[in-house]
Amino acid sequence: MARAPRYESAAGGAHSGRRRRSIPAGWEETSEEGEYEYVPLRLPPDVNRVTASMRLAIQAEFGGWELSRVRAYTDGSRRVLLRRRKTTFPVTETGM
Repeated sequence: MARAPRYESAAGGAHSGRRRRSIPAGWEETSEEGEYEYVPLRLPPDVNRVTASMRLAIQAEFGGWELSRVRAYTDGSRRVLLRRRKTTFPVTETGM
């Protein structure tokens, strides 16, 4: 099997040409009638638990988002999936 070509990024790091998934496998949720919209987030390892909870609380209060899933990794980073009921307003950046 041929490997994907590797190339240098603008930051100087080498990576393969494959696209990374925006959310982990198994997180693709399909609700009836598509009533929710989702936004994936990545919290880096240097964000402690208190700071992460405050960031998510702010998104919940002002953006209408609720926590759908969290996956913690051994390096300390977290992948978070937020959801909210679909509205007529477009999905905006979460600012995190």
